[in-house]
Amino acid sequence: MEGPTVSDRDLLRWSETLAGIARTGLGFTDNLYERERFEEVLKVAADIRAAVEESEEALREADHHIDEWMKHVGSGVAGYVTPKVAVGAVVGNDDGEILLVQRADSGIWLYPTGWADVGYSASEVAVKEVEEETGIRCVPERLIAVLDGLRLGFTRVPLYSLVFHCRAVGGELRCHPLECRDAGWFAEDALPEPVAGAQLWSRHAFAAIRGEHVEVLFDPPRDPTWRGGTD
Repeated sequence: MEGPTVSDRDLLRWSETLAGIARTGLGFTDNLYERERFEEVLKVAADIRAAVEESEEALREADHHIDEWMKHVGSGVAGYVTPKVAVGAVVGNDDGEILLVQRADSGIWLYPTGWADVGYSASEVAVKEVEEETGIRCVPERLIAVLDGLRLGFTRVPLYSLVFHCRAVGGELRCHPLECRDAGWFAEDALPEPVAGAQLWSRHAFAAIRGEHVEVLFDPPRDPTWRGGTD
């Protein structure tokens, strides 16, 4: 009888969770014994992450992960480790097409998205990212998704993505020279390849573009949380 299987996505999530717990603990304690224990947890987390990579180089990089995690240990509330926040924009045009960009670093296609910036509201970030990456001006209509990027396999960095449905109102299509390889408008049945997670969000996104009422899409709770599947 075969035992339960564990995916790389699970291992990465467990590694990042252990690292987050340990870094938060280091941010809230001055007890030498506790600090030593939390640092040991960081070493275990780094080894798990290296195992996911399955290479000698990754094993050598384990100490690098520990150093990077330790650099970002804060004190008190500033040391409480939480996911980063990204903001995405599902922009539609009058032809019912969606605006997608091809990321310069990975070659993956996705709707415009970027890190939340201090001093901006989430909807302002959406507008800013779309214009910076594509030259298109847009107006946010509504929030349509709150997604866990690590859970969905979009990223290896723990993050929550806030996704807005936006309406294009002007501008000329152009690619940001550093962030994008390409950009364009695409119909639902003619998406480029590969598109990150399209099977999870595209139907929802195009329904919003068509003007249909859609609820906010979110990742349902797993039961149990830590062995509740890899979806």
